[in-house]
Amino acid sequence: MRSFLFAIFLITTLPDITFSQEVINLWPYNAVPNAISGARITEKSETDANGILRISNVSVPTITAYLPAKAKMTGAAVMICPGGGYGILAASHEGSDIAQWFNEMGVAAFVLKYRLPNPEIMTNQQEVPLMDAIQGMTLIRQNAGKYGIDPAKIGVMGFSAGGHLASTLATHYHLDAKTSEMAKPDFAILLYPVITFGEKAHVGSRNSLLGKLTTSPEMIAYYSNELQVTNRTPPTFLVHAENDKAVPVENSISFYLACLKNSVPAEMHLYPAGGHGFGMRTATFGSLNTWPDACKAWLTALTVPKS
Repeated sequence: MRSFLFAIFLITTLPDITFSQEVINLWPYNAVPNAISGARITEKSETDANGILRISNVSVPTITAYLPAKAKMTGAAVMICPGGGYGILAASHEGSDIAQWFNEMGVAAFVLKYRLPNPEIMTNQQEVPLMDAIQGMTLIRQNAGKYGIDPAKIGVMGFSAGGHLASTLATHYHLDAKTSEMAKPDFAILLYPVITFGEKAHVGSRNSLLGKLTTSPEMIAYYSNELQVTNRTPPTFLVHAENDKAVPVENSISFYLACLKNSVPAEMHLYPAGGHGFGMRTATFGSLNTWPDACKAWLTALTVPKS
């Protein structure tokens, strides 16, 4: 009898205490753009000593939907791009953990598992992560009704190299004129993002994305997203630690200044300590612990209609 009652308890309470998940392939089978026919690679997942899930060798890109309880839904949604230097995806602390945090505030979240540049399995490797991000955003918006989402409240969030991808989507969403409006994010949230491929670049991310094109001034400028901001760039929220030794804080500052120059609403929070890759693991870094509250306040002001 106790087991039966416990089962009933789980059935009636799980919808409020768990996070709904659905994995959606971005592209139809055998129709993945830029994929080299017949090329195969084995995806790998491992958890490192810090408890971070690392995914590599991604050849089948997906989005995983995390939906809040219906009673909490605000209609807002965000697509999350984990970081990892375009070499791996830090899929837990910059992916699923963040998705669950959004769910708690009533925001639907979609974690993007994008393909990582690899000339063995793809052509024009520098194009591929953005292709996946454009397709992910398009699919989310096309299915807004299914997920209870307002199609005018769908943003993108990225960390480190995922921040580069998110800022690339925010500034290059018009890559395909046919889908540009479907692919355009309504806001962007960038944490310790790689922005520039110039003087203050994270060299590893730049080399991984551009490959043999790292000596091309045109490609370096094209993917230096502070140079690509226009008045069509969506409102942006930035977070960076000043002592970040991997991705210099000037990356966020340059994007913020470009937003100001182009009359794009932007809010930036710089903190003295935190280093790189902290995600929401901020308890030991003093004031950095406040960034989630600041982000929530910014997002609420942006997405809740004024009375």
